[in-house]
Amino acid sequence: MTCINRRDLGLLALRTGTGAVLVAHGAQKLFGWFGGGGLAGTAAGMEHMGFLPGRHNAVAAGLGEAGGGAMLALGLGTPVAGAAVAGTMAGAVAVHAPAGFFAQSGGYEYPAFLGFTAAAIGVAGAGRYSLDHATGRRLDRPWMLALAFAGSAAASAVVVSRRNREQAARAKAEAGAVPGAGA
Repeated sequence: MTCINRRDLGLLALRTGTGAVLVAHGAQKLFGWFGGGGLAGTAAGMEHMGFLPGRHNAVAAGLGEAGGGAMLALGLGTPVAGAAVAGTMAGAVAVHAPAGFFAQSGGYEYPAFLGFTAAAIGVAGAGRYSLDHATGRRLDRPWMLALAFAGSAAASAVVVSRRNREQAARAKAEAGAVPGAGA
């Protein structure tokens, strides 16, 4: 007789809840579902936020959320899923950071929470009630954890740095276009 493990049930609940939220947000970006802008609207928003090219960044953000969320919910390739979501959320945190911490003020609280939750699941593993467990953890090896998080951190740093340079260049151009500015 197999005993139901509370830790594994908790991980299942956390994975499916977090994954479902992420899939919904990714579907907004990719398909326009749930009141989202779809790829065209998301690409325009990405360009406005300084993520260039907008379409590539919209696809990456949508796949990071929907794909990473689905993988988390299923408990499949959990280290890679957690790292992908954490990296995607790092970009969202960069956008919301100027508004402060709390979400009600437009701050980064919500994407940070999703990113830390996904990262924690990626580090902890999916538990017994997962596809990783069913496949003998073929996609959940210690080296995958290190590689996935290192790759995600590097990619996020490049994307956010490029976005910050674009924002600074935009601000400089706007300041130069204002009569009497900088004089």
